[in-house]
Amino acid sequence: MVGFLNAFKPKGVTSHDVIDELRKKLKIKKIGHAGTLDPFAEGVLVIGISGATRLLEYLKNEKKRYYVKAILGLITETFDITGQVKEERVCQKSYDEIKDAILSFKGRYKQVPPAYSAKKYNGERLYKLAREGKIISLPPVEVEIYEIENIKINPPEFSFEVVVSPGTYIRSLCMDIGYKLGCGATAVELVRKSVGKFSIEDSINPFELSSEQIVNRILRVEKVLDLPQVEVYKDYVEKIFNGVQPTMDFVKEIRDDFKKDQDVMLICDGRLVAIAISQRTSGFLKKNEVRGSVFKLKKVFREGMF
Repeated sequence: MVGFLNAFKPKGVTSHDVIDELRKKLKIKKIGHAGTLDPFAEGVLVIGISGATRLLEYLKNEKKRYYVKAILGLITETFDITGQVKEERVCQKSYDEIKDAILSFKGRYKQVPPAYSAKKYNGERLYKLAREGKIISLPPVEVEIYEIENIKINPPEFSFEVVVSPGTYIRSLCMDIGYKLGCGATAVELVRKSVGKFSIEDSINPFELSSEQIVNRILRVEKVLDLPQVEVYKDYVEKIFNGVQPTMDFVKEIRDDFKKDQDVMLICDGRLVAIAISQRTSGFLKKNEVRGSVFKLKKVFREGMF
């Protein structure tokens, strides 16, 4: 059983709680996710099952869409409604001033990760250190806000949908908007609506479904990953499993174009055999008779075959 799952994480549980539920129902230990969702948040949590955990790295750079609702003038230690209130201020800004502040963050900007987050410092999660009274200030990270839309403002509350780059903290974005208005802000609702091609409309709640229902919703990795595909002959699959670097004799069909040093999927009968690094461009391989290995094996997936 190898593949991805478009899971829905409900409010009030951790991302790890979702993993535990899946491990219990599927009776598989090797399960991971492509990006933590805060306990107060809900929405899409991309899951890798069995060997697919080794492929989650290819999904971590996907754009993410969120819906967020925040309150101006409220400052908490976590930048969300679950944290201890540190300060309350009156925010007397007009509709246009609030809207302009929100839209001003579209594009690239330097964002400081919240002290209560899953980022690591010297091997320890920041939220764990913060709970011990050790507040670590990490350097700003450049993030990109691609879209801000469906803005609604009813002071002191505001909400919008936003498409962001990986590593963007929506809690921090709300607080930054509040700071720009001189009063701070705290996120009170957060929904991750999509991660790349994974949308909330197609997600499933593992806490509400049976093991069989979950298994039926597992997505094959070959259908999810946007990597060039190369079909290999079945007679050569065992050699790949044994670490033999593929030559053109292994290749049945080059399905997609690729560059030199690009990761490609080696496929046989519709199943992933391996991820490999191309040693030549697809165009060169099609036009020339090449001797020796043409792909360097990177990840082999015996468990996904046949």
